[in-house]
Amino acid sequence: MTSYGGKELANAFRTVRKNTIQVAEDIPESKYGFVAAPEVRSVGRMLTHIAIATRISEDIDKTKRLTTFVGYDFFGSLDRFNAEESKNRSRAEILELLRTEGERFAAWLETLTPEFLAERVTEPDGKTTKSRFERLLGAKEHEMHHRAQLMLIERQLGIVPHLTRQFNERVAQMRAARA
Repeated sequence: MTSYGGKELANAFRTVRKNTIQVAEDIPESKYGFVAAPEVRSVGRMLTHIAIATRISEDIDKTKRLTTFVGYDFFGSLDRFNAEESKNRSRAEILELLRTEGERFAAWLETLTPEFLAERVTEPDGKTTKSRFERLLGAKEHEMHHRAQLMLIERQLGIVPHLTRQFNERVAQMRAARA
């Protein structure tokens, strides 16, 4: 039987974070203030959001090890998160935050046992439950969601996203090999 556990989750998260860091490196610092549309985070703030979003999972699943969201101070947590996210940071500071926060989270994911990942957490409605695995997989999905937004912003800024460049290079190599 194939198992997808903590080590696999950590490796997958590292891949996602590596690609996010590449996007952050490809966008010039002069464009970190760019806002694609009203009520959308700037590039810098979105990257900061991505960098620190894993702290929420760590608070819920590592520090507090909640088994229910019923009674959880969601708004207090959200206010603290938004205050941290809104701090002005340079491109270098954001890149460092992406690296350090990402690696810290991935290192923790590596340690997770199948028993821990199977634990159920009751959602705020008091009825629905999710496994910790599903919740932690959601942290990776959340980052991929925002990275997709950033890749569209790259296009708006005239930057070809690195994954597209890599794909085009592979296709060109295959065509050359076939010729």
